Amino acid sequence: MNDPNPEQLQQAQRLLASWPVVIQLPVQWGDQDALGHVNNVVFFRWFESARVALLKQLGIRTRQQDRLGTILAATDCSYRLPLTYPDTVLVAAGVLRLGRTSIRMAQQVVSVTAAEVAATGTATVVVFDYVEQRPAPIPEELRAQLERLMLPAQVAESFGG
Repeated sequence: MNDPNPEQLQQAQRLLASWPVVIQLPVQWGDQDALGHVNNVVFFRWFESARVALLKQLGIRTRQQDRLGTILAATDCSYRLPLTYPDTVLVAAGVLRLGRTSIRMAQQVVSVTAAEVAATGTATVVVFDYVEQRPAPIPEELRAQLERLMLPAQVAESFGG
């Protein structure tokens, strides 16, 4: 595992101070592609890990064990900085906006080594009724919990939210 430099880690953490969920992941040798930088697909895996951490924090199951669950409807990524091994990344997730059945999230990857944003993205997650096989309204209790994970206006603005 990559042990990040404590000073660099603190600098990177400051970039994500207003995000409600931040996870730390090592960049693996196998994350790199033939061009010697982290492959684009890896960023989506990192985004997914942060989304799952956010949903788990709310007590939402990550497997279909209840009638209601979540399903990913859309995701995107803007790459800002190529990453290489060895490095550690901090991956953040937060809520941009709530619809009737959907949750719009923002996500960000920060390189600890560079202390810079390496990628930004968004995701739309839909509350889904797995019995009826269609979107379902966000339950009021969940909506209240999600509202506590909303990103501050200055962060949300940079994502168009």
